[in-house]
Amino acid sequence: MAETDRQLTRRLEQAIMDLLERRAATASICPSDAARAVHEGDDAGWRALMEPARRAAWHLVAAGKVEVTQAGRPVAETEARGPVRIRRAGR
Repeated sequence: MAETDRQLTRRLEQAIMDLLERRAATASICPSDAARAVHEGDDAGWRALMEPARRAAWHLVAAGKVEVTQAGRPVAETEARGPVRIRRAGR
């Protein structure tokens, strides 16, 4: 059975939270870290998960669990252009 978008989003959200838990409280991750963690394979198929990983990060922002940053500062989804980082909320 194929994975639904909702199931994929949940797996990516969990990967983001797991990755952040394993890092220092002040650390951040790249959405590609979550995409690689969720991708099942040794190839570059994780790249297809980049947009879903970014969407998962924005879901976590809405839940108040993380912040998405650019240049070390929180950024709104409507303002984010280019590479972003994800860190725990409330830093």
